[in-house]
Amino acid sequence: MPAEPAPAALPVAAARRRRLRADRARQLADLLRHQVLAGGFPGGVLPLEDVIAADYRASRNTVRQALDLLRGEQLVDRQPGVGTVVVCEKYPHGLDRLQGLAETLHEHGRVTNEVRTVGPVSASGPVAHRLGLPEHSDVLCIERLRRLNGLPLSLDLSYLPMDIGGELLGCDLENTDVFRLLESLTGGPLGHAEITLEAVNADAHSAAVLQAPRGAAVLMLERLTCLPDGRPVDLEFIRFRGDRITMSGLLHRSL
Repeated sequence: MPAEPAPAALPVAAARRRRLRADRARQLADLLRHQVLAGGFPGGVLPLEDVIAADYRASRNTVRQALDLLRGEQLVDRQPGVGTVVVCEKYPHGLDRLQGLAETLHEHGRVTNEVRTVGPVSASGPVAHRLGLPEHSDVLCIERLRRLNGLPLSLDLSYLPMDIGGELLGCDLENTDVFRLLESLTGGPLGHAEITLEAVNADAHSAAVLQAPRGAAVLMLERLTCLPDGRPVDLEFIRFRGDRITMSGLLHRSL
C-alpha cells in the first residue's frame, strides 16, 4: 500500500493546490480581458460559466475566480437574469504614431479639454534640462483635464519653451490638441517623441480631478516631443485613468 502522506505535508500540498488554482484563474482572466477589450463578446454579454469552462478547458471554480478578478477591476459585473456583462469600456491608445488625444480617439467620441492652469512659470532643473533651456528659464505651463464623451480620461501637464509656447496663450486650448496648434504655429509637422510609460499611484489632486479613488493606479505617460530638427518643444506628464484606456502598438524586431 502507498505510504500515507506525512501530516506536515498536507497543508503544504493544499497551499500548492490553491496557488495553482489562483495561477490558472489569473491566466484565464488575462485571456477573457483581451476578449472583452477586443469586443469579442456580442452585445457585451459573456458566455455562461460552463461554456467558458469548456472553451478554455478550465474548471468551473477557475472560471468563477477569473470572473471575480475581472469584477474586481470593474470591467464586468453580474446581472440577474442576464449573466456576466461588460460594464466598462476601455479605449485604445496607440503608441506607434505621434498623435494628440483627439486624433487618437476620434473614432470613439469627442475629446474636450478643461484648461485648469495656463501661464509662464520658472522651469525647474529637470524640466529645463529636458527642454534644452537654461535652468529657471520661463516656460509655458498648461494643465488640462481631458474628457472623452464627458468622462474624465486624463490629466495632462505640459511645459513648452516661451518663444513657441507663448503663442499658445491666444489659441483655443479647450477644443484643439496642442500638437495641431504647434504645427500651425511652426508651419510644419512635428518630428518625433521620446516616451516613457509606467504605473503610478494617483495623488490626492490627480485622484480628485480624474474622479478616481485616491491611491488608485494610473498610467503615467511622459512624452518629450521634438521638432523635425530635433529641438525639444513639448514636455508632457499625462496621467490616464487605467480603467478607461489601453495602450497598444505594433513593434518590429530588428536583426
